[in-house]
Formats: sequence, C-alpha cells, structure tokens
Amino acid sequence: MDATLSQNRETSVVLGVTSSVSNRRWVVRGAVDYPQADRTAEIFAQHYGLSRMVARMMVLRGVAPDRAQDYLEPKLQNLLPDPSCLMDMDKAALRIARAVQNGEIVGVFGDYDVDGTCASVILADVLESLGCTVLTYIPDRIAEGYGPNRAALEKLIAQSASLLICVDCGTAAADVLNPVANHADIIVIDHHKSEDGLPAITAVVNPNRPECTSGLSSLCAAALTFVTMVALRRVLRQAGWFSTHSEPDLMRQLDLVALATICDVMPLQGLNRAFVTQGLKIMALRHRLGLSVLMETAGITKAPDAFSCGFVLGPRINAGGRIAEATLGLDLLRCQDEPLAQQIALKLDAVNRRRQSVETAILEQAMSYAAEQKKAGRGVLVLSGKEWSIGVVGIVAGRIKEHFNRPTLVGAEQDDGLIKGSGRSVVGVDLGSAIIAARQAGLLKTGGGHAMAAGFSFEKEKLAALQDFLDAYCPQAAQLPDTADLCIDAVLCVAGATIEFAQQMTIMAPFGASNPEPLVALSSVTVLRSERIGRESRTLRVFLQDENGGRLKTLLFRADETPLAQILEDTTRPLLHVAGYLRAENWNDRTDVTFFIQDVAYA
Repeated sequence: MDATLSQNRETSVVLGVTSSVSNRRWVVRGAVDYPQADRTAEIFAQHYGLSRMVARMMVLRGVAPDRAQDYLEPKLQNLLPDPSCLMDMDKAALRIARAVQNGEIVGVFGDYDVDGTCASVILADVLESLGCTVLTYIPDRIAEGYGPNRAALEKLIAQSASLLICVDCGTAAADVLNPVANHADIIVIDHHKSEDGLPAITAVVNPNRPECTSGLSSLCAAALTFVTMVALRRVLRQAGWFSTHSEPDLMRQLDLVALATICDVMPLQGLNRAFVTQGLKIMALRHRLGLSVLMETAGITKAPDAFSCGFVLGPRINAGGRIAEATLGLDLLRCQDEPLAQQIALKLDAVNRRRQSVETAILEQAMSYAAEQKKAGRGVLVLSGKEWSIGVVGIVAGRIKEHFNRPTLVGAEQDDGLIKGSGRSVVGVDLGSAIIAARQAGLLKTGGGHAMAAGFSFEKEKLAALQDFLDAYCPQAAQLPDTADLCIDAVLCVAGATIEFAQQMTIMAPFGASNPEPLVALSSVTVLRSERIGRESRTLRVFLQDENGGRLKTLLFRADETPLAQILEDTTRPLLHVAGYLRAENWNDRTDVTFFIQDVAYA
C-alpha cells in the first residue's frame, strides 16, 4: 500500500483511479499527515502486536494513541460516563425510583422504529423486574404518525399510569405533553435535535438539547435508556432498596442497545463501540427468546454481527411498524412463549418480504424523479408520490441518497393534501437542523430529526418553496460529486489477500457508521474465469489472477446487467483494479478467504 500511495500523497488518489466504472474516485481513507501516520502506525504495531498495515488503517481512521486500547478492547467500565452528566438525568432517575418504590403503574410510549421499540423493551423489562406494572404503547405510523399523541397518553392515564415515559420521541412535542402533564408526571428520553420550547415536564433527557454539555450526542434512544437505568439502579442502591429486593442485571439489556445503535446508524466510536461490542456478545448467547427465534427464522446460524443486525434483524423488526401492526416488533422482543414467538417471527418475515415489494415499486419511480431534480441542479432532492406508502419512504430516501450522493426527502401524498415522509442525509449536511429551520420558517407543519435522518410533513403547494429553502440552507449539497468517493484502506496484490490478513482486520470490528469495514483494492488483475450462480443467476463468481500467477475467488452480488458485471464478463480480459471487502469465511469447519467486489476500474 505504501509504495502505491507515495506517488499520490498530494491528491490521495489510489492507483490513479479518478473515475471508476461506477464513476467513483478512489481515495485513501482519512485526510492526515501521512509520514506522521506511518510513524504512529509503527508504534501501534509494536505495542499491540498488530500487522503494520492494520495499524496504519487504525491511524488513518483517526484512532489516537491514547485511545487505541479503548478502540481495540472497548469496555463499558472504561467508557461509560457518570449518567448525571446528562441534563435532567438526576430528576428522571429520582422520579422513576419513586415509581419503583411505590409500585406505580408506568406508561411507556415508544417510537415505531427499532430504536424506539428496543428502548421500550429495555424500560419494560427493567421496571417490571423491579416490581412496577408497565403499559407499553407503540403508535401506528399511518393513523397516528410520529411522536406522542394526546389520545394515546390519555389512554395510558385512564389505565392508572401515574408516570409516562416517552422514548425516542417527545422532545418537540410540548403542545401534546404540556396539557397531559397536569394529569401524570412525564419523562422524555430522546436524542432528536431540539429547539427552544421544550416540554414543561418532569425531565427531558436528551444530549442534543441546547443546554446539555454531556458530549453524548451520538447515543441513540435505547442507549440513553440503558444509561437511565444505570442512574436508576444507583439511586435505588443509595436508598438501600436492594437490601430487600433483587438487583436487575442490566448487562442482559445490551443486546437491544447494540441492535438499536446499529439500526439507527449511530457512529461506532467511543461508548457506542463498547455498547455494540459487548451487546453482540450478549446477543450471541440468545437468551432473549424473541430475538433468538427471529435469528433462526432469518437463517442466522453464526454469531450475530453488525451486518446481520442492520440488514437482517433490524428490517424485520421495523417491518411491522412500516406496513403492518406497529406492535409486532415489541411483542416479539417481549415474548416468553416459544410457539407464539415463532408465529410472530414468521409474520414479521412475511411482512418484510411484502415491504421489499412495496419499496421496489416506489423506488423505480422515485429514481426517475430524482434524476430530473439532479439534472436541474438541486442540492437537496425532495420527492413525493400519490400512491406511495408512508411506511417505506424512509428506506427509499436512503436508496436515493446513496445513488445520487445528495440529501433526500421522500414523502407520501395524503388525502388531506399533506405530504408526510422521511429524509436521509450524507456526511457533512445536517438534515435535522435544516428541517427544524424549515419548520420555523413556516414551510413545514411538523419536522425534526438528527444530522443524518429526519421526519416531516408539509402542504403540497409549499413543495417548490421548501426545495428553494433547503437548497439555500444547505448550499454545500449542490457541490457534492455525483457519486461519493470510495475510501480505500489498503492496496494488495493477490498474494497478499490471505486468510491471515482478513482475520487480522476483524480486530477493527464492529463495523458500521464512522468505522466502516475496510475496503481493499487489488491492483492489476485479470479475470481468469467467471460464472453466474445463485437464485436467478444474480450473483457473479469471478476468479482473479495477477501477473505472478496468484489467484483469488471473488463474488459480485446483484450483478444482473450492471456495468461492473459486463466488465468482469468481458472475454477480452482487460487489466483491472478491483475494490471490495476481504473476509475469512467459515463453512463446514473450513476457513477460506473470499473477496466481495464493490467497484472496478481499468488499470
């Protein structure tokens, strides 16, 4: 890798690829002082027993020498802060402790996505183990929309709930919560961006509220709920409660914290890295019946990882809230009856397949609209359709964002003339702030979120004005390249793509937001043989070789008739550079190395 990069340190271009087959520039991951990176990598390699190349990958990702140990071995005991650093945390913990001591009925109102569902289950599990009666409520996405609504809260109060806890929502719901606060105490545990006019309630635990100096703005709601339970346990310990009552095992809740952190695309750095690392270990024990059954239904036989959480488990748990029954995910995660859990898991699996069909139907039309707006010079894409399902517009927004490298809002037109939907952003464009600003400017009826995702609703006739506003608010969006750069971690010859190297890179896991799986480039290779495999022949198996005779098995998924597949099947066998993921795969007690192709360039 070093020799290849030394020619390009001014531009950081890898292997001279300024426009690959998929129109992407290949660049070195991280913008740093390369000589200094080399020196630091040498220290890392010697001190931690790492290969020099893996050590260099860590440095290029911004891992500082004083944080290397926490990166390699993230532990909660080292990274979990004092919960009191969060504004209103002490108020929240004291009030929840009083509910435990008095045996109160607690109403939990959670958002309908994975994060809100997991946060709701954590609260219910812990509080019930402490003797409270817990009533849970997940709203219907279509009928009730995002956030707490008065009818639902009053229903919980009518069932004698004296404390209401809203998780993954509520920060921007002062108009709903303030009147209800006269009838029950209310706590919000949320991470969405806030503005002036917070609810006048017992506590708002949100690291993204303007006055909070905790530095925990990257935690999802489930993680914040876990921290709240840590604070609650401390209050009860100090009160001597556990001298006569059993203490809850909070570590058992880390499987849900990990799942929510991954699915809400939180950065896997610092505390989040510890949550996910430890949570995946708990998940692998399969002690939570519903999650274990879902893994079995989805065909996850090995220990779960960030990929299986984000692309297998998460979409199934989300599916109920998108196009079916909003409570299915929560019901599964709380289920204690195996036959019932299997029934729910199968239902979620079927609903998820239906969701995929609905999404595919919308995506083709949305792609066409997005291309027109991109051609017109729009920086922020705003798309809507009359027959589009509000349950999948967020997923479609993510697909459009990835394809066009632009912040994207996708909405479904309602019968009352409103357009409701979700948005997804790219790194460097804070969509949550833009949506809040648009709402304050009177262009949105509702809106909020965080940097990378947001929800909104607006009147159809304001669409053009909203687009103009967002383009002006986010001028950098229009300057983004048509496709995002491909960040390369290492350049190898085929002989260097070994099982040992693939296994060494796993020390950097878990992979996800802000800590992506390393992308490796293979230089100057030709295709020895290629063949179509799998269902509908949509996977291409390719055997590559280099000039020294080294050979490597590679795979290209979703091949169809893509430009990548056409080049790999080109019988003239051109000289290529190939980028992808190098993984050590276990199958039938045998470990092999496979390269998963992401991009190709002519050498």
